[in-house]
Amino acid sequence: MLITALAFASVVNGPTLSAPISIIPQPLKVEAREGSFVLNAQSSISASKELISVAEHLRNQLRPATGFALPVVARSRAGGISLVLEKGLKQLGPEGYRLEVSPSSVKIRAFAPAGAFYGVQSLLQLFPSGIFRKAPIADVSWEAPCALIEDQPRFAWRGAMLDVARHFMPKEFVLKFLDLLALQKMNTFHWHLTEDQGWRIEIKKYPKLTQVGAWRKDDMLTYNPPTYTGKPHGGFYTQDDVREIVAYAKARFITVVPEIEMPGHAQAAIAAYPELGNVAEPLEVGIKYGVMENVFNVEDSTISFLQDVLSEVIELFPGPFIHIGGDECPKVQWKNSPKAQAKMKALGLKNEEELQSWFIGQMDKFLDKKGKRLIGWSEILEGGLADGAALMVWLGDEGAMHAVSSGHDVVMAQTSHTYFDYYQTRETKSEPHAIGGYVPLNKAYSYEPILPAMTAEQAKHVMGVQFQLWTEYMRDGKHVEYMAFPRGAALAEVAWSAKERRDYADFSKRLAPHIERLRTLDVNVRIPRSSD
Repeated sequence: MLITALAFASVVNGPTLSAPISIIPQPLKVEAREGSFVLNAQSSISASKELISVAEHLRNQLRPATGFALPVVARSRAGGISLVLEKGLKQLGPEGYRLEVSPSSVKIRAFAPAGAFYGVQSLLQLFPSGIFRKAPIADVSWEAPCALIEDQPRFAWRGAMLDVARHFMPKEFVLKFLDLLALQKMNTFHWHLTEDQGWRIEIKKYPKLTQVGAWRKDDMLTYNPPTYTGKPHGGFYTQDDVREIVAYAKARFITVVPEIEMPGHAQAAIAAYPELGNVAEPLEVGIKYGVMENVFNVEDSTISFLQDVLSEVIELFPGPFIHIGGDECPKVQWKNSPKAQAKMKALGLKNEEELQSWFIGQMDKFLDKKGKRLIGWSEILEGGLADGAALMVWLGDEGAMHAVSSGHDVVMAQTSHTYFDYYQTRETKSEPHAIGGYVPLNKAYSYEPILPAMTAEQAKHVMGVQFQLWTEYMRDGKHVEYMAFPRGAALAEVAWSAKERRDYADFSKRLAPHIERLRTLDVNVRIPRSSD
């Protein structure tokens, strides 16, 4: 069967949708032109030395399905693809690009390498979905419709959070997940690595964190009523695994933001090192979900322990931010701890909320000295936000307004629109078990990160937006994919596309071929239903 981009279509629970130029996220400007570019065995890819790695990435994407050699050369050739850096495109910013497809050539121009990379992602989406196959396909004309596309992102932070602590996800899945983020021009991978139910990152100085903390004796299936598998669960990433994942992300212009939870969600660490806790009796790694009362104590030795952990984390993650959690920290044990109460008195603190703020402040000062910025969930506002901290807003508008009005940067990640552990339909009996809630595709797409109450100056502090995949009830990568896509595509467009360019009806048309791409990439994508 002959497949061309001009006849690029798929049927998804409805009529055939034809979409010659069907890119997600929606570019800033698209000018369709007559004709098409045909990639063939004589085609090459040219690039300056600054863009060799981007050109090689493009070649490695195109070569398996086409079977073409596609050599990377220094000078452009007729019938080829060229990647060029241009200082004159500074107005598009470091992630913007200009993609021009003509019958004789393809030109991707950008101010910086990241922009060229995103131009490559748009070019790939102009070809038939078979371009993502890992072996040659017979009788295919590899055509891309002619067009001029000029594009740049709306937000600098376009992210996805993956919780690997509730359920461990193998390295191979994490790498695949990064590829899917890159395809949709997302640039931040928030990696939730520690929890009550598991510690997933090797720390050389404290080996029990993974020897003990990475393994729990049972695995919860449902919370209410509580049911279990009766089987242990665990796993962790060695530091070499982490380096591999970080390098893989960097090659795709994705920054990895590690999250080391504190002072709450700490039971796995306390099970490994009981002296970090507030109670005398030993603990096991948590097997239940929900908020647990076992939190780190506030002793100087515990602060030093966690700063030792962060020192090793900093060496592994070159990005500017370290996430320290800070959410859902019960204060019961601190209220009942003579040592915690003595610490509060010595520091002149009025309550346990201020004690948490002091705790977070110790980490903020430490990270600042190391050249890193602290970011944490909404609750780090309690007792006062640390001076250099950024806020990840999940609890509603009030915290976001408080942060931006006091000059703090925020990432918008509210439960209402970005929690993709929530159900995608009200017909939940037909769906895999989820934590509850309801975030259908159209609601995810409707998310507006800039709040109506924000002034123009305050809006500058909104770094961007991300979606959350909490994995209490996602036990493997296929379940994660089902919950993430296509809602992840919707939020990618929220993060990238200009507000005035967003239109749900148009997105729905472009989604049909995008789902075909995801299927080609072996993604367990959920097909939207009219009843959602």
